[in-house]
Amino acid sequence: MPDQEFGPLRSRASRKPWPECPDIAIHRCHHCGRLCQELGYEEPAKQPVCCGIPMERLEPRHLADLPSGIVVGYKIVGGFNQNAVQVFWEIEQPGDKPEWVLLKTFTGSYIKYLTENKCPPLVFPMSDEDAYVYCDRDVCKQCIFRCKRGFIIFFYIKHYGLF
Repeated sequence: MPDQEFGPLRSRASRKPWPECPDIAIHRCHHCGRLCQELGYEEPAKQPVCCGIPMERLEPRHLADLPSGIVVGYKIVGGFNQNAVQVFWEIEQPGDKPEWVLLKTFTGSYIKYLTENKCPPLVFPMSDEDAYVYCDRDVCKQCIFRCKRGFIIFFYIKHYGLF
């Protein structure tokens, strides 16, 4: 039997990682649109300030609150050596396109800004403990093991807020 080859992104953990990434709070400046991400907050010692005014804390809403004409989904792809989370969206109005997407994983978070011409999917490649998988299927079958259970996808649409 040949030796199994490990890719550089593959997790070498012997069990599914326990989510270690602390909770996330996201603040946005009304004036310039700058974001401030806080990790491990309970209540911030001081409210973040930008452009001389306090930043607004974005409270995530559920997908059920999405306006009609906006559909969002995801798919986990790859096997043992290469896996990623793909985020998809369908919109009826061009102004309803997500401005950015954040993926909270077991060990941290990834944020990607969408350029004007970016079309779905948005791909978040996984590595280290975040790349942990039980099987080598190319597309996650959402089986009972739920390797990526604990991941959270946030997306921000300028006119509607954080979902």
